[in-house]
Amino acid sequence: MIPTASRPGTGPLVAAIVAAALVLGGCSRDTDDLDAYIKDIHDRPARALEPVPEPEPARSHRYPDLDIRNPFAPLSFAEPDDDGDDMADGPTPDRDRPREPLEEFPLDSMRMTGILEQDGSRWALIRDPGGTVHRVQEGNYLGENHGEIKRITEQRVDILELVPAQDGGWRERDASLTTRE
Repeated sequence: MIPTASRPGTGPLVAAIVAAALVLGGCSRDTDDLDAYIKDIHDRPARALEPVPEPEPARSHRYPDLDIRNPFAPLSFAEPDDDGDDMADGPTPDRDRPREPLEEFPLDSMRMTGILEQDGSRWALIRDPGGTVHRVQEGNYLGENHGEIKRITEQRVDILELVPAQDGGWRERDASLTTRE
């Protein structure tokens, strides 16, 4: 029989076994003192917490009624109107009108898919982003900017939108939906 030291490749194996025995032997230390310390910590009575201090009420500040610009109002470089009645004379959306289903979608997310005609009436077929096709006619509203359908042709739907203007009023803007060819 050949002694193990003289077999090829057994030297590293013996060294690995000895190293593993030493490492595992170090893990079996006595931990009684650590367990006693942890028990001592758990047995201590808990200290009462200090109450959270009451926050000071915020002081309000009122700006004096001077003829100066409000720092929280939007900055505008437009010339001020003399009479101030132009805003009331311009177009305004009808807030009392019930909203229609296609007014919850942006105009650019909808597509015109075709038209229907019967007895002189014309309807446009509009596909919303969810894929539902809606039948609309002149006078119906669509888009997020109070867009009213003004005209329906075979290729497109002409829309008049009301968008907020910089002076706080509203301005009209032309838009359209077209069929894809």
